[in-house]
Amino acid sequence: MGSPKKLTEEEISEGLNALDQWSLIGGKLHREYQFNDFIEAMGFMTRVALVAEAMNHHPEWFNVYNRVKVDLTTHDVDGLSNYDLQLAARMDQLAGG
Repeated sequence: MGSPKKLTEEEISEGLNALDQWSLIGGKLHREYQFNDFIEAMGFMTRVALVAEAMNHHPEWFNVYNRVKVDLTTHDVDGLSNYDLQLAARMDQLAGG
């Protein structure tokens, strides 16, 4: 997959425009997902874990019952990278939109 590339402010803005329901909070990409129940939330997290491990790019996340809160950042570049945008888009696909 190569190395992560740190994004410019313009690239971050363009990336956010392409991602529905994601925002920039504290320098991290942020989104909250809500599912029908705990099993759906955990199923989503398991599917994302497999993708994240394959990318070697892991989310910061928090789960309570049917909700999953996600923050993405790339520590290797001390900011946001192309990996964050790619993982965010993949997470949306896995969540069904």
